[in-house]
Amino acid sequence: MNRRRFLGASLSAGAAMASSPLLPKPQAIVGAENTGGAQTKPRKLPIGVFNPPFRDLTLDEMLDKFSSLGIEAVEIGAGGYTGTPQCPVPDLLANPAKARQWKKKFDDRSMPIMALTCHTNALHPDPAKAAGFALQFRQALQLAGMLEIPTVVGFSGCPGGSPTDTTPNWVVYGWPSDHSAALAWQWKERVIPYWGETVRFARQCGVRRIALEMHPNFVVYNPRTLLRLREAVGQEIGANCDLSHLFWQQCDAVEVIRSLARQGAIYHAHMKDTAFFPENVDRFGVLNFAASPNDKEGSEMFRAVGYGHGVSLWKDVIAAYMAVGYDGMLSVENEDNLLSAETGVTRSLAVLKNAREELLSNHLNPGDSPG
Repeated sequence: MNRRRFLGASLSAGAAMASSPLLPKPQAIVGAENTGGAQTKPRKLPIGVFNPPFRDLTLDEMLDKFSSLGIEAVEIGAGGYTGTPQCPVPDLLANPAKARQWKKKFDDRSMPIMALTCHTNALHPDPAKAAGFALQFRQALQLAGMLEIPTVVGFSGCPGGSPTDTTPNWVVYGWPSDHSAALAWQWKERVIPYWGETVRFARQCGVRRIALEMHPNFVVYNPRTLLRLREAVGQEIGANCDLSHLFWQQCDAVEVIRSLARQGAIYHAHMKDTAFFPENVDRFGVLNFAASPNDKEGSEMFRAVGYGHGVSLWKDVIAAYMAVGYDGMLSVENEDNLLSAETGVTRSLAVLKNAREELLSNHLNPGDSPG
C-alpha cells in the first residue's frame, strides 16, 4: 500500500491494516499450554490504558474519562520520561494515608492500578542525570511496595561506551572490535552492577516484578538481552512485552510470548501497533523509523492497535497471552501521531475487546482466528 492511501485509510473510522509481510503468520499452539493438555476456560485478561495521553486532566477528570471508556485496569506514569501529574510520587511517599486514598479512588471505580511506570536511563554517562533517574525509579519501587502494586515498568537504560563517554552508546554490532569491547565493558561495569543493586532494593520494597520494555537505544532491546539481564541479576527482571518494538526486528509475536512465558518472564504487556511502508522498507531497510507523521521516506511508525497489523494478528496475540497463563493487564500505550490521543485509545480498546470476547466465546487458539 502506498503512503498516501495508507494515511487516508488511517483517518477513517475502524480502519485496520493487513498483516505486515515482515511478520510471519503465527502457528497454532495448544490453548491449555500450562494445564497438561486439559482444556480450561481461558482467563479474561483486563484491558486498560497507560495514562500519559491524559496528563492534562485532573485525577478525578481522568478517572471519569476512564470510566466512560470502559477501562478495566490502569498503568500509571510515575516518574522519568513518562511521569504524569496525576501521580505525584514524592508527595504520596511522604503521606502514606494520602497515598492509600489516592489508590482507593481507582479501586472504587473497579479499575485497579496494575503497574506503575517509570521510564528512565539510570545508566546515563552523565552522573547527574543518572542519579536523578535512579532516584525516581527507586521512588516508584517504594510507592509500588507501599501500595501493593505488583509491577513497576521501566527501561534498562544505556551507558556510554567507556568511562569517559558523555552520551549513551547503543552497541548492537560487535565489529570492529572496539564496539564489542565497549559492549562487554557496559555490561560488566555498568549494567549488571546497577541492576543487581536495584533488584536488591526492589526486594526490600516488596516488589518482585520489574517489567523492562525491550526498547531501541537501551541495552535491553530484544528477548535475548532481556533474558541475559534476568539471568545475571535475578527473576525480578521480566519483560514489558511491547510488540511494537519487536515487529520491526522481525520477531514473531506469538513465538516471543511463548518463549518468554516458558521462563515465567512476562510481567506486563503494552498494546501498540507498528505500521510499515513496504516501498520504504525495500529501499531503506527497517532501521529507518519515521521521524514525524510527514516523513515520506520513513519505513515504519507507531499506530493504534489494528492500524498496522490486522485484527487476526491481535486475536493471536491475546490468545497466546491467555494460553501461557499471563496474569497481567493488556495496557494500551497510544503513540499514534495520526489520531488524537482519545481516538487512538478508543479504537485500540475496541479492537482488543472485540478480539478478547470472540476468543472467550469460541476458545480460539493462536493461529485459529478467522481473517
